[in-house]
Amino acid sequence: MQHSVSDILVNQFSRSLQALKGILSKAEDFATERKFDASLFLQMRAAPDMYPLVKQVQIACDTAKGSVARLTEIKAPSFEDKELTVAELQTRIDKTLDFIRTATESDFKNYANAKIVFPWNPESHLLGSDYLPGFAIPNFYFHLTTAYSILRHNGV
Repeated sequence: MQHSVSDILVNQFSRSLQALKGILSKAEDFATERKFDASLFLQMRAAPDMYPLVKQVQIACDTAKGSVARLTEIKAPSFEDKELTVAELQTRIDKTLDFIRTATESDFKNYANAKIVFPWNPESHLLGSDYLPGFAIPNFYFHLTTAYSILRHNGV
């Protein structure tokens, strides 16, 4: 079965972000049961030189909304990176879901030829047909999985 770009970016990313919300809820329950502040999880890392949980969630959300925006030419909302609680991370996920779910199948009709330019390399670009499997999907799932791993490593 062949999946559409909309199915991958909107449906799959939505399901995965919903799962991340569930994992964050489990982290809150875990902290409540053990009588500590769940916000302590936000600065935990998988390794000393990796981003903490809060940044992993922020990047997963930014990748989801940025991928939809780049491949549809719909302007993505800008979120400040200022979450201090699990509830605020869940709100960020909700805002991301609200945005990506506005994209329809027809919005992706020209995705393959979209020229994706990254701020760190403005002299070069990727075509949407390369960006989707080569950057958007792996980057999203890397940060989502890393967030999960941080919580699992810390007992959740």
